[in-house]
Amino acid sequence: MLRWRCCAPMTALKSPSSAAALPSRTLWLAALAGFAAAALLSIALSPREQNTVFDGWQWLSPRDLSQSDVRVVAIGDESLEVIGSWPWPRRVFATLTQRLAEGGASAIGYDIIFAEPDAVSPSRFSRLYPPDSPATEAWLSRLGSMDDEFADAISTAPVVLGRAGVSLGGANPADLNQWATITGKPPAALPRYPLVQRNLDTLEQRAPGFGLLNGKPDSDGRVRGVPLVQRTGEALVPGLALELARVALEQQTGTDPQITLTPGSVQIGDRTIPIDESGRMRLHFAEIPQDHVYSAIEILSEDFDLDQLRGKTVIVSLTAEGSPDIVATPLGSEMFGVLVQAQAADAIRRGGWLVRPVWSQAAEWISGALLAIILLLAARQTRGRMTWGVLAAALVVLPLASWLLFRFADTLFDPVRPLLLGSGAALAVFGALFSEARRERAVLRDAQNRTEGELDAARAIQLGMLPDRTALARLDPRIDIAAQLEAAKSVGGDFYDIIALDADRVMILIADVTGKGVPAALFMALSKALSRSVMLRSPGDLADTAAMLNTELMRDSGDALGLTMLLCLIDLATGRVEMVNAGHDNPLRITTSGEVIEEALEGGPPFCIMDYPWPAEHLTLLPGEALVLITDGVTEAQNRDEQLFGTQRTRDALIADQSSAAAMVATMCDAVRAFEQGTDPSDDLTVVAFRYLGANPA
Repeated sequence: MLRWRCCAPMTALKSPSSAAALPSRTLWLAALAGFAAAALLSIALSPREQNTVFDGWQWLSPRDLSQSDVRVVAIGDESLEVIGSWPWPRRVFATLTQRLAEGGASAIGYDIIFAEPDAVSPSRFSRLYPPDSPATEAWLSRLGSMDDEFADAISTAPVVLGRAGVSLGGANPADLNQWATITGKPPAALPRYPLVQRNLDTLEQRAPGFGLLNGKPDSDGRVRGVPLVQRTGEALVPGLALELARVALEQQTGTDPQITLTPGSVQIGDRTIPIDESGRMRLHFAEIPQDHVYSAIEILSEDFDLDQLRGKTVIVSLTAEGSPDIVATPLGSEMFGVLVQAQAADAIRRGGWLVRPVWSQAAEWISGALLAIILLLAARQTRGRMTWGVLAAALVVLPLASWLLFRFADTLFDPVRPLLLGSGAALAVFGALFSEARRERAVLRDAQNRTEGELDAARAIQLGMLPDRTALARLDPRIDIAAQLEAAKSVGGDFYDIIALDADRVMILIADVTGKGVPAALFMALSKALSRSVMLRSPGDLADTAAMLNTELMRDSGDALGLTMLLCLIDLATGRVEMVNAGHDNPLRITTSGEVIEEALEGGPPFCIMDYPWPAEHLTLLPGEALVLITDGVTEAQNRDEQLFGTQRTRDALIADQSSAAAMVATMCDAVRAFEQGTDPSDDLTVVAFRYLGANPA
């Protein structure tokens, strides 16, 4: 009855899948450190960096002012050529104001300060050029002042005169009146001016409203917002744009709208305008349409249709070449200040400011933290392969979100901050992973060095277990024998043994463990020891010896590997060879004529698999004939083209040099290695050759 046993591999099976490890504490700390460093950098760079991003959005999508109710009257070069050089007589401004009022303008603002008396007033003219006639002098004195004419004009029109906050050379704010009343709690960083540059008393006493013209640019010299509220002394005062909006509402509703400060905003009538800590409204800038800008000479012309101005807010300013009121904005390096005031007035009336709410800033930090976590997980689980994809997606999604919020909600969301925060954390994690990888490589290198040293020692021990090749040459004068084993790895699963059983009989065996590396080497050592022990103890024939060896292997090896073996017992007195083949390659016989013949044996399965009655088979060697025993590392050797060495090349190698057993072994091994073309061997290589020299060799 046959007894089967399956050969289990000596390595444990791995689970097909395992949960991805969470990032280690070191990586979390690295990500946190990178996030903190990026946060500090973001805070340091934020004003300039954010302005660059938001200015870019303004340049891509300026606000549409085609429906604006604000108009600009420009005193440009064309008007100066007709009316005369600057400053103009106040009678011209009186006429201009009257024309604007007749047209039905809801508010008229002067982005000009009339601080000096009229240079061509009759009284001043008479002092410069005294008339000879008392009658002429009396007539000139009765003409009155042109400043009075201008004052009369503004007193009956919805005019807002400009004032400026100054540090020197101005009036005490406490001496001024007619500022619009502003209530509520002012912002913490509201600018304060100790003095005010004002207009002539004649004009100040008659004007319906006043607006402050001051407005500092940002640190880079660009104007991005317009102050709506500031301080002069202890008084809260409106900017020109806010006062124009108040006067226009008063004209439209017939009531005096109140200006109230609330945290983060200014309320006027039913409008709430967001402002920052310095009282500024941040503008979504636009290019003023050309048909919204008139020259002063157009307004003064009798041909001009004044109905174009009905219900409009009008701002008058000097725009001639050389005018100092030119500012840089997100849309360019040169824009007249009056155009900025006009946009501010329109924004108050129709909307058009930009906001940066608390939730937007919180979203930047939160999205940056989330991006950092995602990048950390991606870097940890894929060793960085997914990280670049995540970053690329963030580089698209975050700027797109910022643009959409700007375009459709006038909301400022900084995409650079979360990208910087996420990238900072990712770079720190990459650094930690790189350091960790270097440390792991160092550990692996040390372990590999130790392993290689141990394997070298194991190889030396394994080779030491084989019969000494020098001793084989002196084994017996009736036999010429040689052998060589080359492991595919540091240690291997092939082995051979030559045992002198008595004065005439020599046991020669070759074996191959069905495996490679350390497991095969361990089983090889066990098999060789058991083989030698059984051969020396067995009193029966070779078939009984094979059965006894299989039993010993199956009992002592546990779930080990299979073992192929070819046993040859040669009687040196007669040349008779008794053989048992347990799943091994057949021996190759070399005749005295040099012919190579494969001795086909019936044999049986490999050892350590099942009980089996392996038959003992016989042949007789003539003096001079040889047997060559090989493992499948010879015939199954492969070259770079994955071709096998095969049986024919094996025969050719044996034919090449038959001068001695050692020559046959060396020629065979060299032929195999040359065929492999330097590729790593696929299996252990073992060759044993012996030639029978006769009972009485010469």
